[in-house]
This record gives sequence, structure tokens and C-alpha cells, in this order.
Amino acid sequence: MFEDFKVTDRWTEEVLHCTWKGTVVAIATRHADATDVRYSVQSGSTRPRAIWIALPNTAWVEQKRRTGKVITDYLAAQLAGRYLKSIIETGYDNGREMYTMTVDEVLEHAAAVMQEAGSTDNLPTLPVINDDIPPERVFGRLPEDNAGPVVTPPDHLVL
Repeated sequence: MFEDFKVTDRWTEEVLHCTWKGTVVAIATRHADATDVRYSVQSGSTRPRAIWIALPNTAWVEQKRRTGKVITDYLAAQLAGRYLKSIIETGYDNGREMYTMTVDEVLEHAAAVMQEAGSTDNLPTLPVINDDIPPERVFGRLPEDNAGPVVTPPDHLVL
């Protein structure tokens, strides 16, 4: 979905390759009441640039209040990627390093991602370590991934 995608810039018509790199609670890094999702954005052979999408933490509370459901880490990464794709396609991306979403934008993109995915079970597992190796094989399963048998990672795995 939106953890690794290509998008065409509205103004330059360049094809940009966007890859999710991480999610950080911004209270620890910049004393903000937000969660920052980092993407690497690269055009052709140029050096990739980091773009951070800041999601207000109050969106988690509002999502739970409105729908009774929570925003998971996987959903946060996907909705931030969907937002990044939309700002590039519409020409809103002007080269800044950080973009801040509103609570309503977070909820709108979360709803759109969930409509496309159908269920949180269908969201891609992060982190993306290698396209050919699922992260469960390296790290085992996360506690919230409670569907199916537990898969224990091998003692030695070469990535």
C-alpha cells in the first residue's frame, strides 16, 4: 500500500520513490504532542531526502471516541504515506522536511486506508527489511498479530 510507493510530482512530472523509514513519538525528540512518520523520497539517481509527516496525538483519542477503534502503528504509517502521496500529486509538496496533518486529515486518511485494506489484518507488516523476507521471519510475531500459529524466527538468518 503506502509503505513503499511511486508517485508523480504535479509540477516537475518526476517520478518519486517514497519508502517508509520509521515512526517516532515526537514528545521524546522535539517535545511535541505528535507522532512523526519518516519517509525517504528519491527522484531518479538523486540522493533521497527525508520527509516527516507529523500526526497530532489527539487524533488517536478522537479516532477511539468516534469509531471505537484505535490507530495502530501500521495504520499510522499507511495513512501518513497516503497523505504524502496526496500532497505530492496535488503540488502541495514544496520541499519542506516536515508536514503537519490536522486531526481531521488523520481521521480522513485513516478511514480511506481502512476502506482500501478492509481490516487491520490486511495492512502490510512493518518494518520492511527485505522485499523477499517477511519481518515475522526475522523478529517473530508481534503480540497484536494474534491470528494463526506463532512462528519462531530461525536461530541464524542472513539478510
